Amino acid sequence: MKTYKVVGIGNAVVDVITQSDDSFLANMGIEKGIMQLIEKDRAEVLYGSMSDRTQAAGGSVANTVAGIGSLGLRTAFVGRVSDDALGKFYAKAMTDEGTDFVNAPVEGGELPTSRSMIFVSPDGERSMNTYLGISAELGPEDVSEAVGADAEIVFLEGYLFDKDKGKEAFIKLARACRAAGGKAGIAISDPFCVERHRADFLSLIENELDYVIGNEEEVKSLFETDDLEEALSKLAAICPMAVCTRSGDGVSILSGEQRINVPVDKIVPIDATGAGDQFAAGFIFGLATGRDLETCGTMGCICAREVIGHVGPRPKANISALFREAGLLS
Repeated sequence: MKTYKVVGIGNAVVDVITQSDDSFLANMGIEKGIMQLIEKDRAEVLYGSMSDRTQAAGGSVANTVAGIGSLGLRTAFVGRVSDDALGKFYAKAMTDEGTDFVNAPVEGGELPTSRSMIFVSPDGERSMNTYLGISAELGPEDVSEAVGADAEIVFLEGYLFDKDKGKEAFIKLARACRAAGGKAGIAISDPFCVERHRADFLSLIENELDYVIGNEEEVKSLFETDDLEEALSKLAAICPMAVCTRSGDGVSILSGEQRINVPVDKIVPIDATGAGDQFAAGFIFGLATGRDLETCGTMGCICAREVIGHVGPRPKANISALFREAGLLS
């Protein structure tokens, strides 16, 4: 038996969330509905513009791993924070939620802990403005091969591709896991991230990974096409399992010759922050506990539906209870 069911690696980011309207976004020069990387000065301006802030340990894959941990599986997260107030908050929050934060805050770090200012519009769209800070320095020296080998599944964050050291870090973790008989996969994360690093993404998917999770825009961006079916076919040809979320149109899962389409219950989102992260949490929970792919997809949809029903990127309801209500857990 391995120590961890799931180990994630990604940017350790403190999410700072507030409500805003479209005119505010326009006035502040914030592009709606996407993640933008910003510098320290811009981060200070946006932080100062926020009222009624809520704060939480975040980062895409960190949210996923925390969601899996809340379902009772042993999880760990590989990330990098400074020993400043936000970094100490982050490490404690992850640990308190049941996920081992395996890297201690860096003492005397030259850069502060990463933070993302998230502005949630009345239609539920979230506009993320992320200052990466010390998280951008995550590298192979931060990865313990022993942790990777002691994981049944590892999950990698595509945003790390913005730094060469980040790529090296999660290739090291993926190889350690797979060499010990585990499975490794990635969250594509963002179509703009794909555009910046398309060749590296495709090489990683084809040569190092067992599964890929992304939304339709990310999957199409991988293959520079507007035809989703074409993109899915190409992705399935280079990866054993391709999982594509399609908002209100459901989820498509391709594995070998098998294709499964899972429908979703459409609701008006209050805050779409974390929808993809929590879909991945439910899906990977299903994989880690031996469920069939349709059940995995349904679990992912239940988790995503819950998280878009409130402000914040992590579940507030008892997800195990929701699974039991749906007949997915005894």
